[in-house]
Amino acid sequence: MLNVESRIISREISPLLWRAGETLCTAESCTSGQISTAITSVPGSSTYFKGGIVCYTDEVKTRFLGVTPELLEEKGAVSEECVRAMFKGALEAMETTYAIAITGYAGPGGGEEAPVGTIWIAVGDRDEVMVEKLEGDEGRDMNLAKATIVALQLLLDLLKKRHPAEEE
Repeated sequence: MLNVESRIISREISPLLWRAGETLCTAESCTSGQISTAITSVPGSSTYFKGGIVCYTDEVKTRFLGVTPELLEEKGAVSEECVRAMFKGALEAMETTYAIAITGYAGPGGGEEAPVGTIWIAVGDRDEVMVEKLEGDEGRDMNLAKATIVALQLLLDLLKKRHPAEEE
């Protein structure tokens, strides 16, 4: 059911990006590509979706997104600082208008500072980034589905704000 909801939101995102000639990328840790999958479930998404980086390990966050080892050591991979760095790195690496970045503990294991269900999401463009923290463990599958929907909804809300006349 939640998978269907993420696809419905993606269908609303599609015409807003397409008509504006804008582009999108993702940097996904805990969701490991679920956001990208929802976005590309819409026919024609190749006109605005450039790609995604599944950055499940700290090594990939560092190598491809420019997240510094010092930040990871000091704040951890599941932190506001890390998701902001992933977001910035994705925008720069893929040269898109918008980016979605996500990192968290979906379960079953968590960290000392961030228990299972702690998920950080960053969505925006070069001018504005919205960061949201999800908390609460509803089981791995539900945690990931909820995070995917929240990330897509944040993007949709931003696009509606940026392109109010283009809503259908």
